[in-house]
Amino acid sequence: MIAYLLRTLRLGVKSLLLHKLRTALAMLGILIGVTAVIWLVALGEGVSYQAQQQIKDLGATNIIIKSVKPRQMSASDSDFVVAYGLTRRDYANILELVSEVKRAVPMREIKTSAWYRGRESAIQLLGVTPDYQEINHLEIARGRFLEEADMERAENVCVLGPEAASALFGHEDPLGHAVQVHFNMTSGLFTVVGVTKSRLPSASIGGSLEGREFNRDMYIPLDTFRQRIGDRVILLGSGTREGEEVELSQITATVADIEDVESAAGLIESLLDRTHTAGDVSVTIPKELLRQAEMLRMLFNVLLVLIAGISLLVGGIGIMNIMLATVTERTREIGIRRALGARRSDIVFQFLAESIALTGLGGAIGVVCGFGCLPATGFVLGVIETSLPDVWKVLPSTIQNLTPIISPIAVSAAFVTSLVVGVGFGMYPAYRAALMDPIEALRHE
Repeated sequence: MIAYLLRTLRLGVKSLLLHKLRTALAMLGILIGVTAVIWLVALGEGVSYQAQQQIKDLGATNIIIKSVKPRQMSASDSDFVVAYGLTRRDYANILELVSEVKRAVPMREIKTSAWYRGRESAIQLLGVTPDYQEINHLEIARGRFLEEADMERAENVCVLGPEAASALFGHEDPLGHAVQVHFNMTSGLFTVVGVTKSRLPSASIGGSLEGREFNRDMYIPLDTFRQRIGDRVILLGSGTREGEEVELSQITATVADIEDVESAAGLIESLLDRTHTAGDVSVTIPKELLRQAEMLRMLFNVLLVLIAGISLLVGGIGIMNIMLATVTERTREIGIRRALGARRSDIVFQFLAESIALTGLGGAIGVVCGFGCLPATGFVLGVIETSLPDVWKVLPSTIQNLTPIISPIAVSAAFVTSLVVGVGFGMYPAYRAALMDPIEALRHE
């Protein structure tokens, strides 16, 4: 059987070589179709990857664990200090017991006010670690952010948001100056080592992430916060006083992949439920961002299927057209073969072999050309950057940094589809040839 198939395929190739130009043009349609599929999928994968990275940068792989003050909770210390929320032990357990979590960033915050030479500004005082800058994408305008050495020595240093710096210092350079911060009915001095760039508030996205204003923040080392201020904070108002005892206000846990977010969040909730029965913690995931990521994948998948279908459909129509013309030209040959004892199935296999040879060879060359997507894209972008600098400047960063990603699945699917096209579009001409009446075929001139 194998020998028969090889002999039929070899005969089909010889027949195609009798009309080299026509064969080449027929193959060209499949070649372009397969190449187009691979290139478009590669470009789509490149754009999709960048979009996924942007979504991740927005926090799609973050799990927000916050301390929440319950409405009814027993207090201590003359009934005005309430103890609740996340603990440092919770932070250690999340890192140790939830394997999907690759990094966790703790934070403690209070609302207070700061003074400098008679100027006062309401601020949000945050005790953070150096990782807080990266996870929240804070950029430094002047100076530096907090460093590990500041944490180890519990230094009295701070980094100001731009609005807080402007309110306290005006046009004066704040670096190196000490800001007085009030807390627990006392105050402390913190030397300014940096100022962040202005940043728009993080809007609440689908109820998944709480909106936050960064420009009035003041950041100090978390260990400094613990030593100078402590877990217990007393807030005085007009005729009232309130107190809370919280070890950590928030933990931001990061997982490696978006698909791990929901499972990791479930494990964290189960872990915290063991020790927080009063409902004083909440676990939030960016569901809207996750839905956007999923919708993006689905959109690209549907688009690529349509592209593959249209490109190869056009190539398949060309193959059918060529094969129908071939059947008409070789009518007498078909009659002679039938007269010599060839069965209808032999005629079908003969023309199917030619069709598959056309599409298979065209698909193979198309695959080779498909791998040229990466250098071709780099060349085109390089030409635009050097020859058309004005055009290059207005291009979005997604295009400027575009790197095609060749998908092995797309390459395999494109080649297999080209073979399927050869069978599908070659079947009708093959059956038409096989159903010819031998006597009428012999009479054909």
